[in-house]
Amino acid sequence: VQLQASGGGLVQAGGSLTLSCTASGLAFDDNSFGWFRQAPGKEREGVSCIRAIDGSTFYKDSVKGRFTISTDNYNNIVSLQLNNLKPEDTAVYYCAADPAGLGCWEGLDYAYEYWGHGTLVTVSS
Repeated sequence: VQLQASGGGLVQAGGSLTLSCTASGLAFDDNSFGWFRQAPGKEREGVSCIRAIDGSTFYKDSVKGRFTISTDNYNNIVSLQLNNLKPEDTAVYYCAADPAGLGCWEGLDYAYEYWGHGTLVTVSS
């Protein structure tokens, strides 16, 4: 299983980015996927998750209305659209997958099995 995250970069506050996570080696439709982030000196935290089978989602309160998670089940891509970015969104963003599809049923906290390398998002004020 491989998860390849991309799309990070440097953006001014109020700007937008789209993060993509391309998955291979798994049955995409069966999975739950999560996006997490880790800011310097802070613990990793869940940002959003989605169940590929039905599109159900959860979001961290601070990103609701600004971030949107989605899947492209044909191309095996999980995307996270980041709008109205704030300096406090600066972090390394990671995607994660649970082939059993058990993640993202009750919230963001779940021990996902597979993790991709992160992509850095830097938001300047």
